[in-house]
Amino acid sequence: MACRGGCCSSAGRLNADNARFLLLAVLIVLYMLCGAAVFSAIELPTEREAKERWEERLENFTRRHNLSRAELRHFLREYEEASVAGIRVDDIRPRWDFTGAFYFVGTVVSTIVENYFATPPE
Repeated sequence: MACRGGCCSSAGRLNADNARFLLLAVLIVLYMLCGAAVFSAIELPTEREAKERWEERLENFTRRHNLSRAELRHFLREYEEASVAGIRVDDIRPRWDFTGAFYFVGTVVSTIVENYFATPPE
């Protein structure tokens, strides 16, 4: 059976639009890989130094206060959970008092309104 009007395509051939899309996808992936390499090269040494300083502080603290490393890590995990839940160490106002809640609602409403008017009507 013959192919008429260019409606048939071979499995191994790409048309121009698909080839451009594939080239664009490959270029985007290469751009992302290069960006990841740059950020990793810049940020990873600093992160490692900060981690080493933190480990030294933990070691000094556990030695000075006669704590086991496991006890201190457990306490710090509990502190992180409390912090994520909004509990603060200092005695400033609560995060979810009326003023804080009003600020949150204003942020949500302004984001929704901004996104609503930013998208063109269909």
